[in-house]
Amino acid sequence: MSNKKLTGKVALVTGGSRGLGAAIAKRLAQDGADVALTYTSSPQKADEVVLAIETAGGRALAIHADSANAEAVKNAVTETVKTFGRLDILVNNAGIATLATIDEFSLDDFDRIIAVNIKGVFVATQEAVRHIGEGGRIIMIGSVNSDIMPFAGGSVYALTKGAIASFTRGLARDLGPRGITVNNIQPGPVDTDMNPAEGSFADTMRSMIALQRYGRSEEVADMVSYLASAEAGFVTGASLKIDGGFAA
Repeated sequence: MSNKKLTGKVALVTGGSRGLGAAIAKRLAQDGADVALTYTSSPQKADEVVLAIETAGGRALAIHADSANAEAVKNAVTETVKTFGRLDILVNNAGIATLATIDEFSLDDFDRIIAVNIKGVFVATQEAVRHIGEGGRIIMIGSVNSDIMPFAGGSVYALTKGAIASFTRGLARDLGPRGITVNNIQPGPVDTDMNPAEGSFADTMRSMIALQRYGRSEEVADMVSYLASAEAGFVTGASLKIDGGFAA
């Protein structure tokens, strides 16, 4: 019998084909969970994550689902349950960042970021809790920018991540009686292809970080691993920064 802490559990990670999502999917699989992951535009990268998990002895499934498309998100939950027989852990990781000052932010861009960062999270969560039972976990990937926005152009992004922090607190009350915890991880600057740790912008950001370095995707995945486990059974409604002291 496996002694991995998530053996027998099934997880769905939205936006799991690259960056934080890929690291989270691999870590949950390493912990013993069967993992489904959604992707929008990177089928090859999604397949690479699945292959890495399967090569290590795990089970994984890639599902094409744009998080802005409510029906696609619902179908991803359905397909996860159909394939693996249950759902225990939802990681709402999919998100986009569009940066522009308020007078330059287009309505189309506003609608898109709201659709992905807020509506997509709502739909995935609503559908998932139809299947998640006692001991289940819902984990949001928010942002430290819900609490601190040290540069111009990030107001709408911060708006969406602030909504996730508030949603987390309300959901914890809704789902607590069912034994389901809900928590929000708020990363600071993390080295991904969307936010590389090299370049002039990165140098500026690094100067604001107490530890003077960008985080690694695997470090965020470590925190997800903890919150997904039985060890975190008394943690709910929390927004937990992992930012190297960016907001200190």
